[in-house]
Order: sequence, then C-alpha cells, then structure tokens
Amino acid sequence: MRRREFIALAGASVTWPFAAMAQQAGRTYRLGFLVLAPRDVPLNVHFLDELLRLGFVEGQNLTVEFRAYGLHPDLISQYAAELVNARVDAIVTTGEEAIRVLQQATKTIPIVAIGFVKSMSRPDGNTTGVSFLAFETDGKRQDILIEAVPGLRLMAVLADVNYANAAQLDALKEAARTHGIEFSIHRVAKGEEIAAAIDSAQASGATALNIMASPLFWTNRHLIMERAAAARLPTIHQFPEMAEEGGFAAYGPLSSQVYSEIMPQQIVKLFRGSKVADIPVEQPTKFELVINLKTAQAMGVTVPEALLVRADKVIE
Repeated sequence: MRRREFIALAGASVTWPFAAMAQQAGRTYRLGFLVLAPRDVPLNVHFLDELLRLGFVEGQNLTVEFRAYGLHPDLISQYAAELVNARVDAIVTTGEEAIRVLQQATKTIPIVAIGFVKSMSRPDGNTTGVSFLAFETDGKRQDILIEAVPGLRLMAVLADVNYANAAQLDALKEAARTHGIEFSIHRVAKGEEIAAAIDSAQASGATALNIMASPLFWTNRHLIMERAAAARLPTIHQFPEMAEEGGFAAYGPLSSQVYSEIMPQQIVKLFRGSKVADIPVEQPTKFELVINLKTAQAMGVTVPEALLVRADKVIE
C-alpha cells in the first residue's frame, strides 16, 4: 500500500476541551436523523460516538430519532414530518431531496445538512452544514479516469437525473472532447435502473465509466462496483472510501471527516445555543485519490505509474 503525506488545510475540525460544558444541566436534547444509511453503518456509529465524546450520552441527556430513507426514498416526506412532530432540537440530513423536504416541513428547527446553502459564510433560514463540493470535483474525477485508462476513446457517464443537470453534463462532454474522447450519458432516476444503465454503457462500446456524485449512487455503490467488475468497466467514484471498498478509483473528500468530525461539532454548537446564521457552512479539508490496483488488474487495466505516484493510497 502506498501513501503520500497529506497536509490538512486551515479550518480543520477543533476539539472541545471540556465535555462537561457541552450541555445544560438537567436537559435532554433530541436529535433527528434523516439520512441514507441505517443507524448501524460505521459513519452513523462514529457520528454518535463523537457526540458521546463531546458529552452527549444517549439515554441520559440525548434522545435520537433515526430515519434512514436510502432504500425507501418515497418515504422522505413521511419521515420528515415524523421528525418535526417529534419536536427535535436539530436534524441531521444528507441528500438534496431530503434537504428540500425538510426545509419545506420546518422553518424553525435547525437543519445540519450535507448539501448546498446559499451563503457559505452566513447561512440564511434554518439550514447549515457541509458542502461536499461534489459537482466541482466531477470534472477532476473525469480527468483522472482519462489518465488512468490509457487509449480511452469512448467514455460513459452514469448520471442521476434527480441530481445532475444539463449544464454539468455539457461541461463534462466538452472537457472530454478536448482529449479527443467521445462521450455517452446514461441517466437513471432510481436504484432499479442502475444495472441496466451500466449494461447499456458497456454495450455502447465505452471502456470507462464516470460515476457522477449522487446520494443514489452512494447507496447503491456495491451494486455499481459488482456490475462494473462484471463488465470489466473501470469506474471512478465520489469518495476515497469507495475505492477502498472495491471500486477502480475514487477522488474526493473523506466522508468520514465530514460526517464523523465536522457535523457533530456543528450540532454541539446548536445545542449550546448558537444560531444557524452564526455557524458557517464548512468545506472538507482532506481530498484524496485512491486507486485500487487489485480491481484494475482484474479488469485488465494497466494504470500509468505517474498516476500511481500521485495517488494518496494505492490498494495492492
């Protein structure tokens, strides 16, 4: 395994020195979750562990209302209403649709979200959180994939119609053409359409697949990896952890840093009495490129040494 040293930029998460100061004596705080994955996945476990470290103990001074919609996106509105009716003190959420639904359901309960807020430095309304810079890095991921697959002439893109827009796709297409690469777009709206879309990409003659940033694709990442492996179609994903799980390559922020460090501390600030407008939207400070050589070799792809040297981690 290879790794180059990574220096965190200014703005990295801070540690609260006195956990005992993190709550008002005798008060129980109620925290809602409207997120993709079930409570027992590592990211959610680490989130609650961080709150525990900061002095919030479930069953003592913290009550958690958890709703996971990844497999049932049709229930987002119902889950949002349930959390509002539970009168939680704050809500953690992921995914643009969930953010929009919550913003319609409540104008007063603070929302800490992974997504986009109009003002990065001073959020308006009741929403703050973290911007993953997902769309900004879609082009970077495409450039990496082009470099990773020598001789690439036709690239496919897997796009979530609920998340990607025409301008972003047009920009990716033009960027590919500057490298002399043709471009095909395969759109899906729900998880059941993903396998067929990847099969269509393979049938088109594409020899690489760019997976655009999307909560849908994160939820179905293992399906995508398995289908792409069967099609011998190298892919690039949104989060470094996805290449560690078996994807061909990945570039982006560490989801663990965002979800297990930054967001819990934003919740603590709200519990302590800070207003949403005083909690700026944060951006990740760690971006990593991970290449899975085991997956590449299984697909018959020889990744250029120059790219391997630049990678933060190479899975061998």
